[in-house]
Amino acid sequence: MTTSIQRSSLFAIVTIIGGLLLFNLVKSGGDLGNFGITVLSGLFQGMLLFLVASGLSIIFGLMDILNLAQGTFFMLGAYVAYDIQHAGGVIDITGIVPDPNIRFPLALVGAVSVGGLLGIVMERGLLRQLYARPVFQLVLTFGVALVITEAIKFIWSTTPYSWTEVFGLRTQNFELFGQAFSVYRLFIIGMGFLLIIAIALLLRRTRIGIIIRAGVEDSAMVEALGINVRAVFTLVFTLGCAVAALGGAVAAPFLGASSSLADAFLLQAVAVVVLGGMGSYEGSAVGSVMVGLAIAVAQDAAIGTSFSVLPSITPMLVLSLILLLRPSGLLGSTR
Repeated sequence: MTTSIQRSSLFAIVTIIGGLLLFNLVKSGGDLGNFGITVLSGLFQGMLLFLVASGLSIIFGLMDILNLAQGTFFMLGAYVAYDIQHAGGVIDITGIVPDPNIRFPLALVGAVSVGGLLGIVMERGLLRQLYARPVFQLVLTFGVALVITEAIKFIWSTTPYSWTEVFGLRTQNFELFGQAFSVYRLFIIGMGFLLIIAIALLLRRTRIGIIIRAGVEDSAMVEALGINVRAVFTLVFTLGCAVAALGGAVAAPFLGASSSLADAFLLQAVAVVVLGGMGSYEGSAVGSVMVGLAIAVAQDAAIGTSFSVLPSITPMLVLSLILLLRPSGLLGSTR
């Protein structure tokens, strides 16, 4: 039974991704330049989605908490990274670190630190008392999202910020089949794939990963071994929030920082998590790539037509198709 499910999932993945690539190749008239740029753009968008969806999937898969504040952590990471990189903000370090190439990694570290610290506060101070009350968890995480959003508007105002500070990776391009592509986008794609591998190894191959999974399955047994299960849960939740903040930080040079980022990415991330299979980390990775490619193909197909709304509804169209084929998602199991 398990083998047949895996085969049907693999068939669905190969069919949909192969169909998207074939459609784009035909639409581009065999132009490898346009085809290659669309594929790289899809991988770029997929990795940005994964940086939000992975944290959502980790938290839900290991703790059964659907964190509706995940998109807000993504948005917060974008604001913190922007503020550290640019002069005149709340966190202005341009006088201390004048080189923007050095400030950018510091901006990433700052965003991850802020996201992780807020994750610790949220889990220890609010969620820890509600593990047995899932409906209250949803209401609480939604309320936290609203509070953080209003705090961001108070600190940085409602005016969107466009990234203007240039640095090495952001300005360099490379050619693919005669088409220019940003090195920074390639950097995000590489970071996404490295994160996929790193978190998978952490959860599957390390001692802390074994403790995390054991604590979720039987917390009483793990506590009997002298391990602090509550600290393990805090670590999981902090990791999920920090990854989302990292996603916002690396997206900011392209997307800027605005209060609309949270809702846009949360909706797509939830679609990816459901599509991949609720609680399946590997499913979220595959789903992110699939949805990213679908959005890029839809954007290319919508050029010169009246279907400008097509890219925005594409994640839900892909989700509907997958759930018709596999009601539990690509790599999910019935919960």
